[in-house]
Amino acid sequence: MVLSLPIVLVSLLVKLTSKGPVLYWSQRVGRNNILFRMPKFRSMQVDTPAVATHLLAEPSLYLTPVGSFLRKTSLDELPQLWSILKGDMSIVGPRPALFNQDDLIELRTQRGIHKLAPGLTGWAQINGRDELPIPIKVEFDYYYLINQTLLLDLKIIFQTAMRVIRHEGVTH
Repeated sequence: MVLSLPIVLVSLLVKLTSKGPVLYWSQRVGRNNILFRMPKFRSMQVDTPAVATHLLAEPSLYLTPVGSFLRKTSLDELPQLWSILKGDMSIVGPRPALFNQDDLIELRTQRGIHKLAPGLTGWAQINGRDELPIPIKVEFDYYYLINQTLLLDLKIIFQTAMRVIRHEGVTH
């Protein structure tokens, strides 16, 4: 209920500022490398290639008029609450890889990280987010795998909130 007003407001912002659907449904890799569809508020133009943002030559060219704001505030992530309610994701865990991020998927599988449910936020998110190279991200994910506790989850949630408020770690 608390998030219904921001969800409605962001939906209107997206709809009124760009052509296309309000939500972008992305094929993601879940627990045990099973694919699922993850919703996000659309922050990129409809014709954007389905690759990780850092692989685009000029990501800013693909942003919608409100896309940068949505990403900096992480408001584009709100629809993922649906994936959490469905059981495809948890609040804390490694961020779900795109279906075509073979290098990330392979490294996570080698380390056993694929057994975890992907999360809305995670240890790698609060330790660099978009700025981390994939091997370092996987090391943070592995740290979470072997040290997972309720206390660590609470720490990650608190630090995520602080980083979102400060707009830290977002490069696009």
